[in-house]
Amino acid sequence: MSLVRLETRTEGRVLVAMLNGEIDMSNAAGLGAAISNQLSNASLGLVVDLTEVEYLDSAALHMLFELRRRLGTRGQAMRLVVPPGAIIAQALEIMDVPRTIGVGETPDAALQSLLQAVPEAGSPAAPNPEAEH
Repeated sequence: MSLVRLETRTEGRVLVAMLNGEIDMSNAAGLGAAISNQLSNASLGLVVDLTEVEYLDSAALHMLFELRRRLGTRGQAMRLVVPPGAIIAQALEIMDVPRTIGVGETPDAALQSLLQAVPEAGSPAAPNPEAEH
């Protein structure tokens, strides 16, 4: 995996993956595998922080949608962090990512949205973008 750096931390039962750099066809598959390998069945879900991502291509978008699909089959949720004005925001908007995966402007906002979407988290159910597909 080159061009992108992955750092992870856990917030309760949620994995937070912070990415920095560029995600393209040369590293998207390996990045997706690296993130998946850190998720356990006990996880409520995944927050992918794209704040420091400067570029992504169709392979990166495919990786994000594939992560969401895998998590959905396990009853887990996913949210992205994309601040207003981020370089990649327009590409994500064109692909309808905010509606299909769910986006928060900050890590805390994305985490709270994810926790509201997972009944197991103990919060009342909130609208879940993953339920629409």
